[in-house]
Amino acid sequence: MKFKTPLILALVFLGLLAVVLFVGKKPGQDGAEAGEKLVAVAAADVTSVTLKQGADVLTLRRDDKGGWMVAEPLQAEADAYAADSLASTLADLRIERVVEASGGDPKKYDIPQREASLTVKGTAEPIRILIGPESSLDGTLYAQKAGDPRIVLLPGMVKSSLDKKLIDLRRKDVFRFEAKDVTAVRLKAKDSAWEARKTDGEWRFISPLKTLFKESQMSSLLESLAGLKAKEFVSEAKTPADLKSFGLDKAEYAVALSLPASSQELVFWLHKADDKTYATTSQANRIIVPETDILFDLDRKPADLRESKAAVFFSWQADRLEIKKDGLALSVHKAANEKWYFDEAEKEEANGSKVDTFLRKIEGLEAAEYIDEPKAPAVYGLDKPTAEIVIRTKDTAAEKPSEKIVRLAAGQVDAEKKQAVLRNDRYTWLVKADASFLDEIPKDKKDWLAPPPPVK
Repeated sequence: MKFKTPLILALVFLGLLAVVLFVGKKPGQDGAEAGEKLVAVAAADVTSVTLKQGADVLTLRRDDKGGWMVAEPLQAEADAYAADSLASTLADLRIERVVEASGGDPKKYDIPQREASLTVKGTAEPIRILIGPESSLDGTLYAQKAGDPRIVLLPGMVKSSLDKKLIDLRRKDVFRFEAKDVTAVRLKAKDSAWEARKTDGEWRFISPLKTLFKESQMSSLLESLAGLKAKEFVSEAKTPADLKSFGLDKAEYAVALSLPASSQELVFWLHKADDKTYATTSQANRIIVPETDILFDLDRKPADLRESKAAVFFSWQADRLEIKKDGLALSVHKAANEKWYFDEAEKEEANGSKVDTFLRKIEGLEAAEYIDEPKAPAVYGLDKPTAEIVIRTKDTAAEKPSEKIVRLAAGQVDAEKKQAVLRNDRYTWLVKADASFLDEIPKDKKDWLAPPPPVK
C-alpha cells in the first residue's frame, strides 16, 4: 500500500510542527501585534534619562537649549550623540513578544535586575522600565513597564543601550579648542624642542630652524590636540598631589598654544608612565588617559617637520605661468573658461594638458637636500639661472580671497644625481631637487600650442 508512506511522513511533519510550536511558546505567552510599543513618546520631548543597576545610578538631563548634561554620579557635559541615541531608544521601545498579558509575577522572571526611566516634557511622573535577565533562547530581555500588567520581551539590541557606562555617555573631548585660532606653538619634548609661528597664513619655525613648517604636520598636531578624547578620567578636580602622582608636575611633554582671539595661552602637559599617557591642560581641572597616543607626533624632530617642497602652492589654483629658459620667454594665463591662452585677447590657445602637467611637476618638487646658509648666488649658478619660473595662484574659496606669487630659479645641475639647485624668492635657504622638470620646459612656443580642432 504505497499511499501509507506519504501519509506517515505527513503525520510525522505535523507532529514535529506541534512540538516546535509548543516549545516555542511558553505557558501564558501571548503574541504582540507587529509594531506594538512598550514606550512610544517623542524623543525630542525626553528631558531626562536614568539608568539604575544596584547602587549605580547614571542620570542625564537636557538643558533649556537642548544640550545634555550628566547629572549623576557627577556633573559634566554629556556626549550629545550618545545621549540622543539613548533617549531615542528608550522613547521608542518595541515589544518583541508578550510573555504574560496580565496576572504575571515579575519575580518569577527575575524582574527587576535593573531599571531605566525617562521623564517627558509635560508629565510629572517618569516612565519606568523594569528590566530582567536575557532570555536563554534568543537574547531578548524580560521587562515590565511600571503600571503595565504585561510581562514582555524586548529586542536584544536594547541591551547595548542599557549597558552604557558613565564613560560612554559623557563628553570626552574636554580639552577642545579651535585649531584655526592658534597662531604660535611652543613644544618641549623628551629629546626635542621647537617653536613655530603663523605668519601671512604660513607656519614658520622660530627656533631652532629658520624655515617653513610643513603645513600638514602642523594641522595634524593641532587637530590631534583639539580632538584629544578621554578613555579614562583619573582626576575630576586635579590637585598638586594628583599632578605629582601622574608625573605631570614634571611632565615629559609640554605644548603651549597661543590663542590671541580669546587672549589665552593654552598649555598641554603629557606624561607617560606604566604604559599609560596622562594629560591635562592649564585650562582644565581634569586629568585623563587619552584614547589615542599622540606622543609619536610630539617626538618628531624639527628636521622631520620642516617643509620639504621647493614651492608650496596648489597647481589647480594657478592662473598664470611665466617661463624663461635658453632665450625663450613664455607666458600663459588661464581664462574664465578654464582654458590656457598665450595672449590677453585669448585667441592663441595653449595646450592645457601640457601646462597642467608642468605645474603639477613643480608642485611636487621635493627637497633631496637643503642648503640652509647659502653662499653667493654664483657658487650655485644662480647669478645666471638655467631657468626662471613664475607662478601666480588665486584662492577664491577662502573667507578672504588671496593671491600668491611663486618665483623659482634653477641653478647648477648635478648630471650624476640629476638634481638642480633651486632658489625660491620667499625662502632664505636653497634646495636640491629632481631636475627632470627642466626637460618639460618647451624649446619653442609652438611646442605648447593647443592642437588644432578636428576636421569635420
